[in-house]
Amino acid sequence: MPVTADITATYRGPGRVVERLLAQGRQETRALTFVMLACVLIFVAQAPYQAREAHLNPDGPLAVRLYWSAFFWVFIMPLVLYSFALVVWLVSTLARRRLSAFDVRLTLFWALLAVTPVTLLLGLIAGFIGPGPGLQLVSVLWLAVFGWFWISGLIRADGLAT
Repeated sequence: MPVTADITATYRGPGRVVERLLAQGRQETRALTFVMLACVLIFVAQAPYQAREAHLNPDGPLAVRLYWSAFFWVFIMPLVLYSFALVVWLVSTLARRRLSAFDVRLTLFWALLAVTPVTLLLGLIAGFIGPGPGLQLVSVLWLAVFGWFWISGLIRADGLAT
């Protein structure tokens, strides 16, 4: 199934999509692709905000802002996310859950990729409207959707492991 169809299906039932992804077997390249796509899309989503900040504060040129944002999201953040997934796996192991480290990575990376439509909306609001109740509302929506996708995925992966 194409990634875009899986993203759409995740909004209807995140557990089923994660179950289908896990049934395809352990493929680290797929997990890496998910996290890299998510990070690139987050970088793209932040471009309007970076342009707004460069316009409002001319001390930091747009090219420099975009360079450092790309460096952070494409090179640093995947490493941070892999480390975070490792910590979550260690905590799940201490909690006597039967999740594998790959299960945790895949569910985290998939949730981050699946929530990118909301991320893109968040970037547009941050760039064109700026701070305010709209940005706060969409930020809370992003957090709720991400949490729903990730927790649903973890629960389904834990159920498959037993």
